[in-house]
Amino acid sequence: MFPKKECIAMLLAGGQGSRLYTLTKNVAKPAVPFGGKYRIIDFPLSNCVNSGIDTVGVLTQYIPLVLNDYIGTGSAWDLDTMNGGVHVLPPYQRAKGGDWYKGTANAIYQNIPFMERYDPEYVVILSGDHIYKMDYSEMLDAHKKANAACTIAVIEVPWEEASRFGILNCHEDGSIYEFDEKPKNPKSNKASMGIYIFTWEKLRQYLEMDELDKDSSNDFGKNILPAMLNAGETMVAWEFDGYWKDVGTIDSLWEANMDLLDPRVPLDLSDPSWHIYTRSPSMPPHYISKDAACQNSLIAEGCTIEGSLEFAVLFAGVTVEKGARVTDSIIMPGATIKAGATVQYAIVAEDAVIGEGAVVGQRPENVENKDEWGIAVIGNGVEVGAGAIVAAKAMIDEDVPAAKQ
Repeated sequence: MFPKKECIAMLLAGGQGSRLYTLTKNVAKPAVPFGGKYRIIDFPLSNCVNSGIDTVGVLTQYIPLVLNDYIGTGSAWDLDTMNGGVHVLPPYQRAKGGDWYKGTANAIYQNIPFMERYDPEYVVILSGDHIYKMDYSEMLDAHKKANAACTIAVIEVPWEEASRFGILNCHEDGSIYEFDEKPKNPKSNKASMGIYIFTWEKLRQYLEMDELDKDSSNDFGKNILPAMLNAGETMVAWEFDGYWKDVGTIDSLWEANMDLLDPRVPLDLSDPSWHIYTRSPSMPPHYISKDAACQNSLIAEGCTIEGSLEFAVLFAGVTVEKGARVTDSIIMPGATIKAGATVQYAIVAEDAVIGEGAVVGQRPENVENKDEWGIAVIGNGVEVGAGAIVAAKAMIDEDVPAAKQ
């Protein structure tokens, strides 16, 4: 027998993350490192723990090995309890056949047996690629008070960006009367955050109906939510006013990391009242030589810094050798920046090596055609040879030969 739970969470973590290009070539998007010591999935998992939700299903699919190993028993997030905890839920074969998760709704549908175990009253649906701190218990309280079938977290976005989002049009009491998916002329700037609370009875009903529709995309935003709205179900918006960023693109991932270096941005990861739990490697303290220069940078344990840093986020075990310069960049675990190399406006992935005197990325003001500028990305374990030049916006997933003498 499994204990009955008032509320459980289902975390969608199976997406390929194709817009992160080489960073997700070998790992699932939620396992991508973030902020010097975390991985993206730490944020929704920590939010669950801090919100009093102790039962979480993590739905995996795309290259799940690193993510599965990282989650382990869930002990890092205090989710290794006997009466709940964290459970990795990949697609699996059934007696009547099985299939890959076909969409967000189908992924949840395939795991109805898992949810049935706990006979919950409410189910929180979360995405594995957002950076934010949110108390889901406050959202749940609002859901209960409204006696809603579904509550959707929304955030106000700049009007000029509203057409990029799914927009909710609401009455003054917060009840939703219309969805607009990426509207050309939005009536509202309240954007869906992809965070939902459902009354379990209603969620199950609409998942089963959706599965019977052979023309459905099996997607929450495209199918489940419009179906509920059209049926007249009570659906309400819950407004969130904190920091939130979807880090599904190279630019947004880079921006969110840089936000950690800006004291004006309300993303304090050292707040003891809302701890972000993680599985940090056990390493010695970082070392910064007397000749190094470090300005407004985040440096994790195990780093060795002999060069210069400015607006840089360095993960555990990074080495920056003498004369090397790292500016406006993210250097992921175990990477090495050799002597005299320059890394600027770039993301260097795990265990990559930037050779002596190499130049990776460019400053935006140094690029004549602004369409050709962007964050340069060096993939996991890639070696950039001595003296080589990697252009802005480049996506490198194979070794780059040294420059010819």
